[in-house]
Amino acid sequence: MRRVMADHGVWTGAELARLLEERAGYRLTAASISELLRRPPRQLKVETLDALCTALECTPAELLVHTRSRRRAPALRSQRAASQLGKRRPAPPA
Repeated sequence: MRRVMADHGVWTGAELARLLEERAGYRLTAASISELLRRPPRQLKVETLDALCTALECTPAELLVHTRSRRRAPALRSQRAASQLGKRRPAPPA
């Protein structure tokens, strides 16, 4: 976020708040902006992402960085278990 801000000459949270209001008609509290600048959010509303992109004249790809989750989704675990069950073959009749 800070890199994209710097690329557009935006150096403070107050400047970002002003741009959000002027360009996107969107308000974020000072605390929310501070949190965004401190660390990547665990979740982000699409509406907020859209406003940030509008204010900073950038794309979501410039703001977001994908990192693979360390946890496996429950659905994936159950799919893997089901596929393993399908590999077991019953013993032939004697």
